[in-house]
Amino acid sequence: MIQKPKALFLSHGGGPMPLLGDDGHLEMVACLQNIASNMPTPEAIVVVSAHWEETISTITAGSTPSLIYDYYQFPPAAYTIQYPCSGSPDLANEVHHLLRAANIPSQLDKERGFDHGLFVPLKLMYPAANIPCVQLSLVNTLDPRKHIEIGTALQSLSQKNVLVIGSGLSFHNLHAFFSEDTRGGQNMNHAFEEWLLNTCSDADNSEEDRVKKLVHWGTADGAGYCHPREEHLLPLHVCYGVAQAPCSECFELEIMRKKVSMYLW
Repeated sequence: MIQKPKALFLSHGGGPMPLLGDDGHLEMVACLQNIASNMPTPEAIVVVSAHWEETISTITAGSTPSLIYDYYQFPPAAYTIQYPCSGSPDLANEVHHLLRAANIPSQLDKERGFDHGLFVPLKLMYPAANIPCVQLSLVNTLDPRKHIEIGTALQSLSQKNVLVIGSGLSFHNLHAFFSEDTRGGQNMNHAFEEWLLNTCSDADNSEEDRVKKLVHWGTADGAGYCHPREEHLLPLHVCYGVAQAPCSECFELEIMRKKVSMYLW
């Protein structure tokens, strides 16, 4: 059994495909279900989704958020998926106050629903939909240091058995997902994954060095190929900010023939 976790960065796959039985996501589905079954159930969850950006940190504050089907050209079943978990206005207010106390501008949004960065992985991990959730946006400057600071501001949530989930994808080159594999592309995918794994897990790294590496992630081999735009990586920075330590477990797998990873703190 995994000890009470503080944060989890997960690779959430392609849109609703993990919930539609896609063969390229079977390993991901099994990995998320295994993680959930081997750690204590959180009392509430804060999800930082790669699919929501705002000018300042924004927190869902409704009690019964709707679902946002923010994907296109999928079968009709993709638009009837349900995940009726409740929101948590109290937790939203707490996140808001923690951010403001750390001089991080933030705001509440009582109208926004949950996008697929939340409901797809959580439907796999906690299908009963009985854990209250709050979603937190990225800041659209996409500044990696700022997102580490956001996570740092939320450190106290783990004392209340609130799990912070960064929902992104460690490899997010959409063109490469739907193109023929090349040796060069595979090498860049593997090189970046090796760098990310070492950065997140190597206990010999000082936390100062780990922060420097994460802030300057774009200099790593294969970084620009794996992340032409960084929004799917930055939820990991928030998770690291919560923990400020090497990850306790890492999970290596494939999604749609690409090497990806997930990290638990």
